[in-house]
Amino acid sequence: MPEPNPLPPLNVPALLARYRLQPSKGLGQNFLIDEAALEAIVKGSGIEKNDSVLEIGPGLGSLTRRLAVHAERVVAVELDRKMIPVLKETLNLFPNVEIVQSDILEYDPSVVFQHSAYRVVANIPYYITSAVIRHLLEQSARPVSMTLTIQKEVAERICAEPGDLSLLALSVRIYGDPSYILTIDKNAFHPAPKIDSAVVRIDLFDTPLVPPAEADRFFRMIKAGFAQKRKTLRNSLTSGLGLERGKIEAALSLAGIDPARRAETLTIPEWLALQKELFSE
Repeated sequence: MPEPNPLPPLNVPALLARYRLQPSKGLGQNFLIDEAALEAIVKGSGIEKNDSVLEIGPGLGSLTRRLAVHAERVVAVELDRKMIPVLKETLNLFPNVEIVQSDILEYDPSVVFQHSAYRVVANIPYYITSAVIRHLLEQSARPVSMTLTIQKEVAERICAEPGDLSLLALSVRIYGDPSYILTIDKNAFHPAPKIDSAVVRIDLFDTPLVPPAEADRFFRMIKAGFAQKRKTLRNSLTSGLGLERGKIEAALSLAGIDPARRAETLTIPEWLALQKELFSE
């Protein structure tokens, strides 16, 4: 395998031209070409020499090559079939990389990682960010950490402090601890998107705060709470869960939560207490 230095950058425009490829807006294909940002992602992911990595959306392989230098094994899952020939060229010197053509939302990591630990590194379009995170966090073979390059606004929401949590941030914090790694200027990509991106790392807990058997009920509850942001919890939960208003008010009271509060103000312990009261037998 090549030494970490030097690792010459890929000429992304030339590769696209040679393979007669046009970046797909529908697939959110904006290829990161900034060398410093690529290195910062690898460093921020905490990857070590004996780690296995699941990369989502390798594109042309710019980040994949760096991951291959730093990790023992890289499984790169790419949705776009047209990218596979390019990846085979750009990654041909890295025998520790396996290229998989698949939709990550239909992909089961346990197929390749079984019960071994692995880390996720992903550059994913904004419109599937929530779906990808939830899909990976609910797998039987969960990663140790997830390092995601996503829209800056989404990254900021994920890393919001307790007491100002969005539905996405709350969902993430049930499974792990997020941290904001760096901002990436939009001009670091080819083609440049309209807004800046950011890198977030989520270090997963050994055990989720909500047991798997209770996860469906918990997420149904919080989705109802956040469904109508301007409504109080009393009203949003009543309409969203289809339960009697009196039962909702009683559960909120027993959990020590003012029924007039809104979902984003609740802390994780308060949500957990509310779940216990709402669904107690």
